[in-house]
Amino acid sequence: MSTEVRVKICGITSLEDALMAAEAGANALGFVFAPSPRRVTPEQVREMVHHLPPFIIKVGVFVDSPLREVRKTLSFCSLHLAQLHGQEPPDFCQALFPHAIKSFRVRNAAFLERLPDYKAAAFLLEGHSDTGFGGTGTGFDWGLALRAKAHGRIILSGGLSPANVADAVGKVGPYAVDTSSGVESAPGRKDPAKVRAFIRAAREALVAKL
Repeated sequence: MSTEVRVKICGITSLEDALMAAEAGANALGFVFAPSPRRVTPEQVREMVHHLPPFIIKVGVFVDSPLREVRKTLSFCSLHLAQLHGQEPPDFCQALFPHAIKSFRVRNAAFLERLPDYKAAAFLLEGHSDTGFGGTGTGFDWGLALRAKAHGRIILSGGLSPANVADAVGKVGPYAVDTSSGVESAPGRKDPAKVRAFIRAAREALVAKL
């Protein structure tokens, strides 16, 4: 078993928050290009990325954007990965592989049947919500995440916070954990104390399990 769980802080909207999360030990940062209180422009992200330290993975979050637009944005902003939260079909992910993460909103076990159809760097799992895609803070049955691990790397998301991430890591042992609203003081504004607590709890939980 790996001795480290990777941590992604999503919904970054300012350079201040980006640098803070990187300094706190985040492995990856997410920038939302879809309709959301955390939406940013490619121009904003390009400027933020220019100032980030090396070895931080930069992820663009998209919802049903055209493939050409996704590729253009990845290149323009110097991003490493596209995180796809819409109804993107398997061939869409295949065209971006290995630079795509496919998200699934989990309501029940039905999504497990779809995973083998997708070729992605990892699968991000979050709870199903009728109010939006990502950043809703909706959790789901972590037992389903355990079953999903048979199909590839799992990024656990949805409702994670400093209060429950250790339990999630201990029970699921995911490749990575992802949070947005769980470490905010307001939509799009990260709370430094919550970010540090989240990262510390995630990492200490996995070490304790070994």
